[in-house]
Amino acid sequence: MTSLPRRTRGFTLIELMVTLTILAVLATVALPLWQIGAQRNREEELQRDLLQIRAAIDAYKQAVDDGRINKSIDETGYPPTLSLLVDGVKDLKDPTAKKIYFLRRLPRDPFCDCASRSNEETWGKRSYASPPDSPQEGRDVYDVYSLSEGVGLNGVPYRQW
Repeated sequence: MTSLPRRTRGFTLIELMVTLTILAVLATVALPLWQIGAQRNREEELQRDLLQIRAAIDAYKQAVDDGRINKSIDETGYPPTLSLLVDGVKDLKDPTAKKIYFLRRLPRDPFCDCASRSNEETWGKRSYASPPDSPQEGRDVYDVYSLSEGVGLNGVPYRQW
């Protein structure tokens, strides 16, 4: 009497179900960690961009105070637009009238998901005449802030960074 050989190839249904369950548990743990990491990266980019733009605004003001940029009596000395920081202005102290540039390019607010806006339009702008608790646009750009309604991982709204 010959016995039939037992087939031992492949996985059982239970082994497959256990494997899929383990993968599902790992995925539910990894997804929130990935989302927090992505948000942290965008927050770091926002901080970097704000520092870069604010430093350029301050450099423009310093150039005005040093007499390198023409300013009328009724102006504050801050740039009238953010794009002027990229476009440059004539240096009054340079005999060849070269331009002074304060930014290579204007960064985009990383929390603005608005492809139709220009980089300058993604930022909120505060004029020198407006109060800090209620920023308003005006004749100059004294400060910038994010237009995002979101709140950072540190609990502070992005508008207040």
